[in-house]
Amino acid sequence: MKFVFVFFLSITCSFSVFAQEQPFQDWLAELRGEARALGIGDSTLAALDTLQPAARVLELDKSQPEFVQTFTRYTSLRITPGQIRRGQNLLLEHGPLLNAVRGKYGVQPQYLVSFWALESNYGSATGGFSVLQALATLAYDPRRAGFFRNELLTALKIIDGGHISAKAMSGSWAGAMGQLQFMPSTFDRYAIDGDSDGKIDIWNSLPDIFASAANFLSQSGWRGDERWGREVILPDDFDFSMSGTGTRKTVNEWRDLGVMQVSGMVLPIADMQGSIVLPAGANGPVFLVYSNYRTTMVWNRSTFYALSVGHLADRLTGGPQIQRMPVDERALRREEVLELQQLLNDEGFDAGSIDGILGSQTRTAIRGFQAGSDLPMDGYASYALLELLRAGLH
Repeated sequence: MKFVFVFFLSITCSFSVFAQEQPFQDWLAELRGEARALGIGDSTLAALDTLQPAARVLELDKSQPEFVQTFTRYTSLRITPGQIRRGQNLLLEHGPLLNAVRGKYGVQPQYLVSFWALESNYGSATGGFSVLQALATLAYDPRRAGFFRNELLTALKIIDGGHISAKAMSGSWAGAMGQLQFMPSTFDRYAIDGDSDGKIDIWNSLPDIFASAANFLSQSGWRGDERWGREVILPDDFDFSMSGTGTRKTVNEWRDLGVMQVSGMVLPIADMQGSIVLPAGANGPVFLVYSNYRTTMVWNRSTFYALSVGHLADRLTGGPQIQRMPVDERALRREEVLELQQLLNDEGFDAGSIDGILGSQTRTAIRGFQAGSDLPMDGYASYALLELLRAGLH
């Protein structure tokens, strides 16, 4: 899902950049032998002849964002009036195809269009990198060599199968391909020849694109008769330790606890399992999310991504905007996240490695600090929380 992408010229890297003692051409020769042993033909392997590692790929892989993006910022870039109008028009334009895909795989059209929007801006931003060069660069780098080596071999298998040429196999700097931004292994497991032309083209064929997305979601547990979730209001005495996807209760149980629809109406009677998600902490919007939200997280593990897919799908079908978005939400700089993690560790709350990543261990540490400070246990890394830790208020 890349709205901004970079076209680049191939740049030969000095091998020292990769902390790799083996020269690239020797490494490539070994890879060629492994691919040939897997049955990949020489005509396909010829695409490796001119490959050189790309410095820009490694630069992007190692780069760190200056700010931790807030939910407000994330959604404002991806769910705009223009995006909604365009998606609604595309729903109408491709209605027969989308409904046919729904009939086969059980995924509602608005969700397919929403994934399409977030992954590639409806196909207009698929990435300008050579997938083979990007994957070769990352597979040669020792840090995650095994993962990307397998992706590179799978990409060669896809080319050898006649689905796409090596030259036309474009994608992101990390090797995510086409209008769905599938990694080669995801393509290999889930991609579908939706137009029955004998090849799978997730770069240009909408039947293939929609069928592949729907097959991935269906096999990951999508429920075609359920929504993804909804914005809700919590009661004043809500126990925030129950927030997060680790706690699941039926809609009926949440209703009995005082959770209401954002309109102020009671929740409907339903036995489906839901969790309370707080993307901007206790003072931001609150969502009750269901099984299809969890399936979206199989596609992309980002909470912001999964909420945006669901909310955009609602907007495409006339749903309201999020009602309780924060105003002037303050983003943390990366160095502030590092400081936050260090302060939590110093206070005895194990945030794990000081890496600038707000992962589950850091959020658990935040909850521990909040519990001992009589604060809502939302696990949210706010600037106000950082200031409390700086002041030693515990």
